[in-house]
Amino acid sequence: MQAVAQCSVCTSRAAGGLLRKQTDFPLLRNNKSALRRGAACIRLLSNSESVLLSKGEPGVQKLGQKRTDTAHRGPLSVGHGLAFPFTQQIENLSYDSLIIRAASVVTDSSSTLLSQTSLALVNALTDYSKAVQTRIIVQRRYLASLGKLTPSEEDLFLAAINAQRAEATDRLQECKHFETNWINSVNLCKMAAEAAHSSGADQASITVRASIQVAQSQVGEARKLAATADKKLAETKAEEIQRMAEYVAFLDGEEHEVHEAYLRED
Repeated sequence: MQAVAQCSVCTSRAAGGLLRKQTDFPLLRNNKSALRRGAACIRLLSNSESVLLSKGEPGVQKLGQKRTDTAHRGPLSVGHGLAFPFTQQIENLSYDSLIIRAASVVTDSSSTLLSQTSLALVNALTDYSKAVQTRIIVQRRYLASLGKLTPSEEDLFLAAINAQRAEATDRLQECKHFETNWINSVNLCKMAAEAAHSSGADQASITVRASIQVAQSQVGEARKLAATADKKLAETKAEEIQRMAEYVAFLDGEEHEVHEAYLRED
């Protein structure tokens, strides 16, 4: 760079210093050594510039060449020296990812169906258990009051027992209806879990299997309550048969005693 600077000075001196006036051309013609030195400096300056451009020195840009230093600044560099917290996420739209997403949607939908059918079945079983327990209470009160009721009171008890029997029958039919839907939803969730596992959506498969276990546990508890109510109802029916037999025997005994007393009076 120092040689280039010196050549530039020499050239300016050779051209500018000797050609100040038109009358100086004869002096330049006579001073051939100065002219040759100036020409040599010009060639040296031209060669130095071409070498610098070919090597790509820092700060030297060729004509028509675009600056590409900003293209490698990374995702946080925008503009000239400005940085913003910007990250570009490229969405993966491969077939595998689409299948995994679809499997997740299926497991979510089947889990929703399972939760709704489980809630309906649990409530139906609970209502059935309450209806059966109410029938048991009314029927035991009636058995305890045999022989002490007036005909109108006995009719009221029998009407209440028949109403509770019909209520329990309706609740039982409702349980059977919702149980069918619940079983279908459980099977659907199992198939969705298998599909999610085979497609690579392991988390979705684990989630829906956990939902199945929770639903089975809740329905199992409701079924135990209904089974307990049915057991108590069976015991009440057996007690009713025994109590009615005793009551009929008691009535027959009274009639027999009345008949014998009537015969004695005759």
